[in-house]
Amino acid sequence: MQVLLAIVVGVVYAASIYLMLRRNIVKLAIGLALFGHASNLLIFTAGGLTRGKPPIVPEGADAPAAMVADPLPHALILTAIVIGFGVLAFSLVLVHRTYQMTGQDDTDHMRSAET
Repeated sequence: MQVLLAIVVGVVYAASIYLMLRRNIVKLAIGLALFGHASNLLIFTAGGLTRGKPPIVPEGADAPAAMVADPLPHALILTAIVIGFGVLAFSLVLVHRTYQMTGQDDTDHMRSAET
């Protein structure tokens, strides 16, 4: 299962980089969002896939029971989702404002509009 997720992460990273290298700024924003999703999948895969119980220590014990899920990757992914949403919202507003100012979404034409 981890090999399959590693392949999926690689494909999503490749698709996001491909979209970010396109001339269209809308595709740039979509590629940025895909990059964030690929990073979340990478953290999830690196954390290990276990079917464990919640990491709760019973009363009177020093450590949790045998197979428990690691809470750190989940906390990192939740934080990354919130930050990724903020970055995506900012980039969409920036794309919208850029389109209003220039009237086009091609980055090559935007460079010629600067001069």
